[in-house]
Amino acid sequence: MKYDLIIIGGGSGGFASAIQANELGLKTLLLNSSLPVGGTCVNVGCVPSKTLIHFAKNKNFDFSQAIEKELDLVKELRREKYEEVLKSLENVEFIEGKAKFVNENEIEVNGQKFQGEKFIIATGSTANVPEIEGIKEVGYLTHVSSLSNKNLPSSIAIIGAGPLGLEFSQIYSRFGSKVIILQRGNSIFPPGEKELTQRLKEILEKEGIEIRLNVEIKSARKENNKKIVKFLVEGREEEIAVDEILLAAGKTPNTAELDLEKANVKVSEKKVIITNEFLQTSNPKIFAVGDVNDKPLRLETTAAREGTIAVLNAFTQAKIKIDYNLVPYTIFTDPELAGIGFTEERQIKELGVCACKILELKFVPKARIINRT
Repeated sequence: MKYDLIIIGGGSGGFASAIQANELGLKTLLLNSSLPVGGTCVNVGCVPSKTLIHFAKNKNFDFSQAIEKELDLVKELRREKYEEVLKSLENVEFIEGKAKFVNENEIEVNGQKFQGEKFIIATGSTANVPEIEGIKEVGYLTHVSSLSNKNLPSSIAIIGAGPLGLEFSQIYSRFGSKVIILQRGNSIFPPGEKELTQRLKEILEKEGIEIRLNVEIKSARKENNKKIVKFLVEGREEEIAVDEILLAAGKTPNTAELDLEKANVKVSEKKVIITNEFLQTSNPKIFAVGDVNDKPLRLETTAAREGTIAVLNAFTQAKIKIDYNLVPYTIFTDPELAGIGFTEERQIKELGVCACKILELKFVPKARIINRT
């Protein structure tokens, strides 16, 4: 069977592609595997983590109740925002199954072969498991498994201090866990503005979260029902004993099982798909959006916008592109950390000049009114 467009991946990028393709009247096949339809944001990202942070702020539930409520909300929103919408897309056929390329014009899924005039790859990413001696034997949580784990550990080591690590540190801490963040770099969020990341670090530490920077994880082992993490800090060897380990050390793009070489699609050493400014891969008939491509921001919002753009560029020759300097990001800690555009350090490095100013929230009337300065 032949389609105008075949979309591989049913997350925010793939789903946005399907909606745009439907509006253009394109005969479209949407394929999904791994996570349920809706992908990261609704299932294991924005929705569940922010729900738990909200419950942790208000302390209306114990941890297991909060997990149950979170899972119920995820199920409800997935049905409303994705499953029901999918039924209304008259030009889109949906198949659950893992796809791989047979050649540049054909894919195989569930033993069936389908041909497409053009393709969009939107397969997302999975949690990265660092090369730590003993980590697989000891066992660990990821941002995915932790969202269905109803057991609150009395202590937890979080390896990595990006958005996921920071958000989960506050969730676990506010529900009563002793939290220790082990971060490889010298900042809790290296892409952020230093004054702000330092301030957030101070706030988290004031809440009782221990944050260790410049850490090199060496190994993990079990001992007396505890998980022992051995690491180096400035050449000194240290150990901590915790009940649980959460890996929050980045994500790996889901490209390995697509047989991309058969479609003449090039990937980088980091396994991300190389795309041009119009989201086109090395094969001009194939586009890549979201976590699988090599663009600088890998957010749910950018994935969805890229999905829409990819369809328009593929079928209308629109030649639309994104200026990623104009895309905001947010880390949903309490308080949140948000940013957009250049940091002071980057602007000085790239442009040689920066007129930089700081305005504290104590000078903003709204912040004074709600006592959040």
